[in-house]
Parts: sequence; C-alpha cells; structure tokens
Amino acid sequence: MSFRIIVLSCLLVMLLNKLSAQTENDAIVEAIIESVAENAGEDFDYSELVERLNFYRKNPINLNKTGRDKLEELMFLSPVQINQLLAHRSENGNLLELYELQSIDALDVETIKKLLPFITLGENNPLQGLTFKSLLENGSNDILFTYGQVLQRQQGYASGEGSSKYLGSPQRFLTRYRYHYGQHLSAAITMEKDAGEGFFSGKQPYGFDFYSGSLFYKNEGRIGKVALGDYSLQFGQGLTLWSGLSFSKGAAITTTVKNEIGLKAYTSTNEALFLRGFASTLNFKRVEVTPFISYRQIDAGISGYEQSDKGEVTSLSQSGLHRTFTEISKRNNLSQLLYGANVQYKGKALKIGSVAYQTSFNKSFEEGSQPYNKFEFAGRQLSNIGLYYNYAWRNIYFFGEAAHSLNSGSAYLNGAIASLTSKVALVFFQRNYAKNYHSFFNQALSEGSNAVNEKGLYSGIVVTPNRKYELSAYADFFRFPWLRFQADAPSSGYEILTQFTYSPNKKIKTIARYKLESKQENDGIENALNFLEDVRRQNFRIEINYKINGAFQFRNRAEAVVYRKGNSAQETGFILFQDIVYNPLKSKLTGNFRIGLFDTQSFNTRIYAYESDVLYGFSAPAYQNKGIRFYANSRYKINKHTDLWCRYAISSYSNIDEVGSGGDKISGNNKSDFKVQLRLQF
Repeated sequence: MSFRIIVLSCLLVMLLNKLSAQTENDAIVEAIIESVAENAGEDFDYSELVERLNFYRKNPINLNKTGRDKLEELMFLSPVQINQLLAHRSENGNLLELYELQSIDALDVETIKKLLPFITLGENNPLQGLTFKSLLENGSNDILFTYGQVLQRQQGYASGEGSSKYLGSPQRFLTRYRYHYGQHLSAAITMEKDAGEGFFSGKQPYGFDFYSGSLFYKNEGRIGKVALGDYSLQFGQGLTLWSGLSFSKGAAITTTVKNEIGLKAYTSTNEALFLRGFASTLNFKRVEVTPFISYRQIDAGISGYEQSDKGEVTSLSQSGLHRTFTEISKRNNLSQLLYGANVQYKGKALKIGSVAYQTSFNKSFEEGSQPYNKFEFAGRQLSNIGLYYNYAWRNIYFFGEAAHSLNSGSAYLNGAIASLTSKVALVFFQRNYAKNYHSFFNQALSEGSNAVNEKGLYSGIVVTPNRKYELSAYADFFRFPWLRFQADAPSSGYEILTQFTYSPNKKIKTIARYKLESKQENDGIENALNFLEDVRRQNFRIEINYKINGAFQFRNRAEAVVYRKGNSAQETGFILFQDIVYNPLKSKLTGNFRIGLFDTQSFNTRIYAYESDVLYGFSAPAYQNKGIRFYANSRYKINKHTDLWCRYAISSYSNIDEVGSGGDKISGNNKSDFKVQLRLQF
C-alpha cells in the first residue's frame, strides 16, 4: 500500500468519525495560547507553554499551599491578580471552595474559567520519605513519538548538487521522554530531526540533529531548585537575562508584564534559546541566590578561518536547521561560556533583585559594516549587570528594570498595573533602550526584534462592566533614535489595538478587533539617498464561537488587512475560516477540522492564523496568495496508557504554480503535510 493511500485512508477515518479537538489541547488551552501569542510569528515554538499547561492539568496547583512562583508560571494571570489571590488567602485563611475565587475583585469570570483546570485545594504529592522504590512506583512517565512530512516533492530534495540541496530525508522525527515525581522532581530528554536533515547518515552519523536533556529538582527549603543539563533563566522584565519562552504585545493586555520564573528546566525543541550546564537556587529566609554556569556550542557564520581563533563572527544562526552544506558549515562554530549569579530579596510586598553575568566566546564578533549596525556588539567578552524590582501597593503593581552592558550602553523600563475597580484595569509601561546596549539574552517588551535602540510609551485598559462584555485596548508609541535595517534615518511609529468581547451566555462568544500599525521605512525608489515613508497596516477581525451541544463547537472568523506604504497603491487581503470541534464525553475518538478561504495581494498583506495540531504542536502559519486551506486533527485513545494522533493539512492555491522558495519550493499549486503521533504514559 502506497504512502499516499495510507494518508488518504487516515483522513477518511478522521472525517467519518467527525474529527475533533484532542482532549488535552482543549479550547481553554488553545484560548490561553492564542491570547498571549499574538505576535509570535509563523515559526514560534509553542511546545514549552503547552507542556507547562498540560503538566499543571495533571498536577494541579494547590491554592492553599502555593506561593507566587507556580502561579506566575501560568502566564495568563497578571501580577495584580496573583497579589489579590494571595492576599485573600492571607486575610481569610485557606480557601474552602473554589467558588470563593469569585469574591476576588481582580479575577473576572473569564480568568477563573481559564484557571480552574490548573488548580486544586487538595494536597500535592509530598517529597517526604522519598525512596528509589517510590520514584519508580509513584513517578509518571511520558514518551512521545512524532513523525511528519510534506507530501509534495520539494526542490531541495531534487537530484544534483548546490548550496540549496537538502542532504537528508524529508521526514521530521521528534522523540521526547518526560519523568515527573509530582511537582518536585523531573527528567526530560528531547531528540529531534528536522525535515531535510540527515539521520544516521552523511553529516549526521549520530542519529538526531538535536539532543536536549535535563534533570530538575524543586522543593521548599534551603536548596530550592537544582538544574543539571539544559535550563532557562528568567529574571525581572527580560531586559538583562531572559532565556526560553517569552511573549510580547497582544490582546491579553494585563499579561504584557512578565512574570519571572527564575530557574527552570528547558524542555522545548527550540535549538537556540537555552543554557546548558548547572544552576541552583538557594534560599536564605527572604533572600534567594541563583548561581549558574553554562557552556555550549552555537551556530554562527564565520569569516576567514572557521577552524581557528582568527576567524570573526559575522552572524548568529538561530533556526536550528542543518539541511544544506551552507547550514551545516555554520553548525557549532562558536563556543559560548556564560557564568554569573542572581540575588533577590522577596518581601511581602516588595521584590528587588540584581543579576550579573559574563558571556565569553572563542571567536570575536566583527564590527558592523553598515551604518545601521555600527553600534552592535564587537569583541569576545560581554559583561552584563541589571537591577529589577516590583512592588505591590493596594491594587497597584509597580515594576521596572535597569540594565547595563559594561563598556557600552544602558537600558531601563518602568511601569504599573492598576486595578482601579473590579471592572477596570490599567497598564502603563515606559522604556528607553540605548542604541549600544548589548545582551544576548534580552527579551524585554519592544517593537523591534531586540530591546535596543528604542524609546517607547505603552498604555492599555481593560473594562469588564459585567459578565457579558469586555473591552480591551492599548496604544504603543515608539521611536528609534538611531538607524535600523531598511530605515536610513531615525524613525518613529505607533500601534493601536482595540478588542470588544460579547458573551451573552456560556455557549456564545463574539469578538471584534481592530489593529493599526504605523512605522517608517526607506522609500522603494532606487537612489543614493533614501527617504522615509510611513507604512500603515490595518487589521479587522470578527470572530464567533458557539457551542451547539455538549459535543459540537463551532468557530467562525473573518479577518481583513489593508496595507499601504507612502503614496503607493493600497494592498488588501482577507481570510474566512470555519472550525468545527467535536469532543464527545468519554469518546475514544475525537478531533477537529478547519476549512478556510484566503486572498492576499502580496507578502505585505499576509495574515497569521493560529491552528491546532497534534499534542504540543500548535502553529500560526501565514495565509498568503489566493486559495483554500484545510486541516484535520484526530486523536484515538487506544487504552488508558496509549494515545494516537493524526493530522493532515493542505493549502491549494489558484493564482500561483509554484509554492514556497529556495529548497522548499514545490512545482504545482498544492502543499500538504501529514503528521502521526504516538504517546505512551505509565
């Protein structure tokens, strides 16, 4: 039986069984991810957030025992909401019923609905009396195997030689193992081969292209956390040191402020945003100390002598792809050593901390050759220091961070979240990032890809007059004091978003959104001296979610974009899609599917739309050109310990006869892919 027949048979089975969302990736998890991932982009790795949410579904947080740290990991809770929840418990004693959450002013009905799957009032799995036998008997094991492939032949796999030829097979393989002993001990192993990479062949004789592993311990006491292997560090507002998962501006306005987690195990498939080595958090009453050290090889473009210290770093590669001779030539070219410590004081209302670390490389970064990158980092060593704080006063949460890269520039930000009443919340955020501020682990809120060369003022409001209505809006005004890529002069811009939500009952939810982005870029005229032009992009969205009954849920969305640069002609684009979710109670087979129409005039009017996928496989592809997109997911629960997922997706275009570019180019107007995933739990 051919592979294509197998794929079509799997799709037919899914359709006949009324495809619906997998149980673990239900509507609540999807809504949380979509609300915080507005600007994440097409290739963003959502697996870390999905894994975190699903972990706390299996191991819910005990609200009567937890501190701030675990609640901050949920991400959709704002600092004001966390403060009021902990204050309520301190003033009134332990919660007797979860219904008491409704008496906390900062917790609206929608937030409580999101929170309920991840919390409990019962006892957590204790660490006392730990033995090797209890580790085996009471621990949980999770093994996941994922296979995926684009079904059409892509140009990179064609016979012949060249810099764009893929040296491996078109399949993607992902294997991951997780062990948890309650919320205290964990072990993780992740192995991944991307499409086009070798697998036990050629330049990849050791199997998978990416290996990641970690051991992690977390408990109350003097030794609070210990991480061995791959880990993340997240302090302050991300200006000095923040690795791993991070989000920027979006419709979830009160979560614009980052909830720092500190030290955590790294379990994502992203091959760039992590540290590798050893770190620990030590508690001394109200003082917390986190020393850390990391050493790893990273991908980089090197000029001249790749195999000696004489070569200079021309670029860093964060894609994690090693398919072609060019991509492989950049692999592990650069050694990075990082060490330092974070010290913070945690009072009842005040937290203040300081982080200092040094990053060293075995090769020097070359000086920028263009005017716009004149102030970028050059050299082999970079030292960073930072100071951050947050302070809760009544219903106001103040936060801020100042950072300095030694021998170069500084950056700082300050802000506040105020819960004026139970129905109104305000957010204010001010930032100033110098053009010569340097940090390789900088993920603070910014309009640019890095928090550098930028000044800005952000303000947002959320109004919830009752359970039926919610209005959220923000305005962000920013300025770039120095040149940028495609902007040969200091420039400025602004971004405005408004969203209105109406939920007349528990079965219907409607959303209307308008977003305006305005920036300045070089004109498109070929001349020696470029002038700046205003680039405006407007998005209009209407969405309706409604439940037909206990099994069926529908979602409809219409979105349009209008783009214009200077006095050039206006460009437009739109998408329309219908989602149908079927998730019957106690059914072994569930799933969902989407069919969408799209018509965009150019790359400038592309529209990103969030899609559900196999477990831990959420994505937000760009809808571009003109055509139809369809995808279907199914999950079959073989038994108590085994689950099988299938996914098929296809985009069919009516205005092009080639899809993609470079090695990914497909001759024809269709692009489809298939995934199958098996999970074992014991």
